[in-house]
Amino acid sequence: MLIGISPVISPELLDALFRMGHGDELVLADAFFPGDSCNSRVIRADGIRVPALLEGILKLINLDYAVDYPVIMMAAHGSDSLDPAVEISYRRVVDKIWPGTPATERIERFAFYERTKKAYAVVMTGETVKYGNIILKKGVIPVK
Repeated sequence: MLIGISPVISPELLDALFRMGHGDELVLADAFFPGDSCNSRVIRADGIRVPALLEGILKLINLDYAVDYPVIMMAAHGSDSLDPAVEISYRRVVDKIWPGTPATERIERFAFYERTKKAYAVVMTGETVKYGNIILKKGVIPVK
């Protein structure tokens, strides 16, 4: 264990966060997401829910303030519907750690898969909510 780093952050995830550059994207995928089909760098976080991972990750990196949407989620497919509680629970964490972050962008399911192919890594979580996937775009640490 390391002081100040959440126990939900595995050594492999910590390494990925360290190696990511500004503008790189990290996908936190729900348990049903085709992570291995979409990206060659898959990190396992089985049993860990997305809000807990967001809390641990966002204390270690900041979101990209130079883009319109540093937080992206999947839009409902076809006539399917979203549970607004999912985004609310994710945004509660985002807004607590990085207040002022722009609204979450929603993108079409297959566009989300394509974006995942270009992401730095995919974290396969234990999240079981419908449309529980989220992309975070890493920013630069402001120099004071």
